[in-house]
Order: sequence, then C-alpha cells, then structure tokens
Amino acid sequence: MNLVDWLKQFSADNNETFIRSWLGRMLFSGEEALKQAHVLSGGEKVRCMMAKTMLNRGNLLILDEPTNHLDLESITSLNDGMKKYKGVMLFATQDEEILATVANRIIEINEDKFTDKLCGYEEYMK
Repeated sequence: MNLVDWLKQFSADNNETFIRSWLGRMLFSGEEALKQAHVLSGGEKVRCMMAKTMLNRGNLLILDEPTNHLDLESITSLNDGMKKYKGVMLFATQDEEILATVANRIIEINEDKFTDKLCGYEEYMK
C-alpha cells in the first residue's frame, strides 16, 4: 500500500489532493507520497503517524521522545507544529530546543523526587 492509500484510511476526506497536502506537511512531496508503506525508515514512519494523528484533530497529544529517528528538517517542522498546536500536549523529550520553545510546564520525575513547575524550561533550569 502506498502512503496516499494508507493515509486515506484515516481521513474523512479521501480526495487525493487533500491527502497529498497532509503528506506534504510531513515532508513527503511529489513521488515520495506514492512510496510503499512497508519500505519506510523509522523517521518516515514517525512522520506518517504524525500525519495520521493530526487528521484525527484530537485535543490531547501524548508524545514520547517525538524527535527520535527524525532528521533536522523534520525536527524543525515538528517543533513548529508543536508550537502551533492548540490542544493539551504531554511529551517526554531530551531535545532542549523543543523544551525551550514548547514547554510551559515542567514535570520532572526521578526515583526519589517529583517536581511540578508551571514555567518554561529556561526558568526551570535556573
């Protein structure tokens, strides 16, 4: 199954132009949108799952290390999308750029300590 057909399964709008626009947002342009799903790299699979998630238009996102397997261009695009997201987002990451630009509440959980601060990453680090 190619990416256009794969993503159509999760969309209320099955128009190919609409589906290709979503794939384009995830950096699958032109012929890349016709790539077979079973040959995707780890980063490409992550980008496809992000497209699927965004099509659902949920108001809660839970992301565990969302930048793993992504190249720099994809990380930048993800960061921009996270900044624009209007719902609630709970994420775990070691990416300091995403922490600094997206996080507005830091919850740190260690073996013997739990910290919950309503502030950005830079303020938390002070």
